[in-house]
Amino acid sequence: MTEKQQMAGMPTTYDPKASEAKWHDYWLKGNYFEAGKRPDAQTFTIVIPPPNVTGMLHIGHALDFTLQDIMIRAKRMQGYDALWLPGSDHAGIATQTRVEQKLREEGLTRYDLGREKFLEKVWEWKEQYANTIREQWAKMGFSLDYSRERFTLDEGLSKAVREVFVRLYEKGLIYRGKKIINWDPAARTALSDIEVEYKEINGHLYHLQYPLKDEGGFITVATTRPETMLGDTAVAVHPEDERYRHLIGKKLVLPILGREIPIIADEYVEKEFGSGAVKITPAHDPNDFEVGLRHNLPQIVVMDESGVMNDEAGPYKGLDRAECRKRIVADLQRQGVCVRIEDHVHQVGHSERSGAVVEPYLSTQWFVSMKPLADQAIEVQRSGKGVRFVPDRFEKIYLQWIENVRDWCISRQLWWGHRIPAWYCDACGEMHVSREDLTACSSCGGELRRDEDVLDTWFSSALWPFSTLGWPDETADLKRYYPTDVLVTGYDIIYFWVARMIFTALEFTERNPFKDVLIHGLVRDEHGRKMSKSLGNGVDPLDVIDKYGADAMRFMISTGSTPGQDLRFRWEKVEQARNFANKIWNASRFALMNLENVKAEDIDISVTLGTADRWILHRLNETSRDITRLLDGYDFGETGRLLYNFIWDDLCDWYIEFAKLNLYGSDAAAKRATQSVLAYVLDRTLRMIHPFMPFISEEIWQHLPHEGETILLAPWPAYDAALEAPEAVREMELLMDTIRAVRNIRAEVNVPMSRKIELLIKPSGEAEASIFNRNEEFVSRFCGTSKLTAGRELSAPDKAMTAVVTGAELYLPLAGLLDIEQEIARLEKEIQHLNGEVERVEKKLANEGFVKKAPAKVIEEEKAKMADYADKRNKVQARLAELRG
Repeated sequence: MTEKQQMAGMPTTYDPKASEAKWHDYWLKGNYFEAGKRPDAQTFTIVIPPPNVTGMLHIGHALDFTLQDIMIRAKRMQGYDALWLPGSDHAGIATQTRVEQKLREEGLTRYDLGREKFLEKVWEWKEQYANTIREQWAKMGFSLDYSRERFTLDEGLSKAVREVFVRLYEKGLIYRGKKIINWDPAARTALSDIEVEYKEINGHLYHLQYPLKDEGGFITVATTRPETMLGDTAVAVHPEDERYRHLIGKKLVLPILGREIPIIADEYVEKEFGSGAVKITPAHDPNDFEVGLRHNLPQIVVMDESGVMNDEAGPYKGLDRAECRKRIVADLQRQGVCVRIEDHVHQVGHSERSGAVVEPYLSTQWFVSMKPLADQAIEVQRSGKGVRFVPDRFEKIYLQWIENVRDWCISRQLWWGHRIPAWYCDACGEMHVSREDLTACSSCGGELRRDEDVLDTWFSSALWPFSTLGWPDETADLKRYYPTDVLVTGYDIIYFWVARMIFTALEFTERNPFKDVLIHGLVRDEHGRKMSKSLGNGVDPLDVIDKYGADAMRFMISTGSTPGQDLRFRWEKVEQARNFANKIWNASRFALMNLENVKAEDIDISVTLGTADRWILHRLNETSRDITRLLDGYDFGETGRLLYNFIWDDLCDWYIEFAKLNLYGSDAAAKRATQSVLAYVLDRTLRMIHPFMPFISEEIWQHLPHEGETILLAPWPAYDAALEAPEAVREMELLMDTIRAVRNIRAEVNVPMSRKIELLIKPSGEAEASIFNRNEEFVSRFCGTSKLTAGRELSAPDKAMTAVVTGAELYLPLAGLLDIEQEIARLEKEIQHLNGEVERVEKKLANEGFVKKAPAKVIEEEKAKMADYADKRNKVQARLAELRG
């Protein structure tokens, strides 16, 4: 017995807190999570979606990571060299925002500290929260290979980022240019399109009249953002609009500022919409920017990076954009220019990070030219050699986005992140992009100034599957573990992350980054609402663990999920999972009390076994086969259902009860056989539940007679044809159906199990009669009989409750307890039920589509069901006729 096994028996109740920290420390100390110890084995690799170092992990992380841990633990037990690579993301905007908030509480800004000192503060923050994340991973029992942990700003990943940037730049796929971008005035940085969340806002539509120069009249335009009119450089009409054709080329006078602007013709304008004329503000609207390029219009920026009006705003200089809107509308109304204001519901972009209203803003930024990368990804996906999406409907969503992708703005006006590897020479105007840090201009020898901006966080995250394994170097890990096997992530970041990983992997490794993408939904509250701070409905996974234990939380969130669908978090479901853990604990305690002095070498299931023993081995074998298949198909919900039913129903409610007869009986051989089966089945059951509930399974397993150091490395229960026992299944099903039927009748007439009853059984044939004769002790014990009679010639007593099971008719003479009319009503209800079942199967068999597609075995099973239902119905009808006289 190992040191771990020398414990004073299992406590009466399971204490998750006492068990969880102990076993996680044990696993870490033994380096059991580390990959690479099976050099000849097939690999299975998952890289963790790196959480941001901005705070604590939430319940969504718990779901995402639990699903990965289930797969990794199962594959490790199946003999794979399984690598689950951990790491975290520097999360540029989010982390810098949090640190700056903390500094503001101290009365400081990042500019007070300077770049170097500020970054020291952020690294301190990172270390604090990276440690917190590791502690949470440990509490949730995640079997991560910490020897390979990575961070998106570590030295190796920084090297990969530079390499990618330089290669794309040299291919002309990264460029620097002046464009309209999404600007976050709170964080004062550019955003990519997918970092903007659109929210429905109750706003206004302002109708403005711009007067014609040197002649009477005006043109009416409408806008939701009147403050941007200060940057108008034209009004556009459709070239074929008869209302305005004679005005094309003439001038308008911009109200308030008095600037002359042209009337231009452009097919961008929809002549049927509104007045057919639109104001053009090239520096503050992406569509207007394109129109301005076509017509060589000036680009006038009227506000600064904080959303405050600048010199170009004239009398509104220094006003916040929101205040400017109020003032300018009031002034336009006084001048008679604002002729109508309508209520208007529209979608307004907000920064995903700061929550500020996003400003379309003309700015010089760095961009990735996406079309060549997208075309390559589309071609691979459509060829059938692309990534497999689970569920497959998400492939369509992915393709729709990349088919319409726009160039990606990758520069951010931050200090925390991968600094753009570009240097400028003010002496000669040259720009240099390099893998190495530069100090002097190669053209003129002048001093160089490095670009102040950093790269979008998603730029480094896009390289995660291969940069974490050592790329661009040809490392041993990269050769062995890349491409990875599966990515597990939520549907909310398909565009942010999944698509970008595929683009970059195809470009730089010429391979897909992973074989499968498993898409799960969001964890919502019990009412289906998204969890948020504003609603106060968030769930901290550590609170769940503190109350119910990590295993209960893991089992609830993993088995309650369906690929691609949202999950509703319900505390009562966690409680049910905790009760399930207690059921496993109590059943195991019973087993261990009856396995005293049994050693691993004593376990032998090849001896002569009883019906119940052979049946539970068959069910174990069946369950392990089905669970293996379901796990490979990512069907965690159905896996959980099968495990729950097998453990709760088959093992605990039936087998253990049947086993007591041998365990407490006088037949020594039968007792030894049942002990072997009980130990074998419990051991394999714990192995199957281990990926879902690692702590309780390890705790119990270490008390069992076993070989090996940890259940984490115990071989996965494989299907064994020798354990098939269909005849034992048929026998047990007849016995269990009989026991259930008798217990149901007892419940209906309120006869407790403590009160002995007489039971008459009329078997359908000799085989069934033999089953009842062999198992009379079982039936008597579990039906609570004072007298049991079984025979094919039996006839029904006058006053008896009746039940029909497949293979037998049951009669319970309950004189003085039976209400004949009540029994007639019960049997009539049973006939209705059987009629429905017969009709349902008949319709299925009459369905040509079903008959054509279904395997022959399934067709035969349905026919057998119909015959069984019809036979039962006939027997109930006969009994009903007897009672009616």
